[in-house]
Amino acid sequence: MPNLAPASLLRSLLWPVLLGVAGCDTSYGTTDQRLSATGEVIAMGGGAGGAANACFTCHGLDGGGDGISVPRLAGQDLGYLQKQMEDYASGLRADPVMTPIARSLSQQDRNRVAAYYAAMPAPQTDQASGIVRPLIWTGGDAERGIPSCASCHGSDGQGAGGQPAVARQPAAYTIEQIARFQSGERRNDPRGVMATAAHALTPNQTQAIADWLAAVPLRPPENDIQPDQTAVAKPAGTREIRRPERSDGG
Repeated sequence: MPNLAPASLLRSLLWPVLLGVAGCDTSYGTTDQRLSATGEVIAMGGGAGGAANACFTCHGLDGGGDGISVPRLAGQDLGYLQKQMEDYASGLRADPVMTPIARSLSQQDRNRVAAYYAAMPAPQTDQASGIVRPLIWTGGDAERGIPSCASCHGSDGQGAGGQPAVARQPAAYTIEQIARFQSGERRNDPRGVMATAAHALTPNQTQAIADWLAAVPLRPPENDIQPDQTAVAKPAGTREIRRPERSDGG
């Protein structure tokens, strides 16, 4: 009759197996579920990612950004916000800050926090004096193949056809995003629309657009999203884009 292995030996053999089984369970525990119960809880506490990932620390309690380089999220298009969170998580829109945060959340939690900010009223402020709408915003530059910005983002930057609202975004943020599209660092724009439009912009045109967007007043938000909504909106990236005809007829 073979000798039975000592209990200590059995434990040493079983522990790796048990740990491996436990490692396959990626579901949230009770604590993590409570930390991700609503979009507001995630925004204020960081969800399962912890307090260091709390959205409000950068985007503000009102979702208005910091007025310097962090974007406004309040009142933004729901589908757009959801797409950006998924793009951050997948690495399609790689960012040293947002990619780890998005990856720390489940897809449901990313949808929850996106819905929370989409439902939040955008800050209302008066337009700064002396800032006028750049001609390229509504007219584009046909000779250089630049479509009008208004054709996608609306006459006052409030967004159109599911495209993002860019009004009241900090000038530094707008300039940075245009530069990322120009360099190819950011490439999550549907059908390459922004990369095409941004590529030919001069520094002066970029600065004029950014300064005007930072100052233009916001219209009342048109979103009708409940803060705790978890249903996935049709992402802005999958919607038909009202892309103007190219100057070369293509």
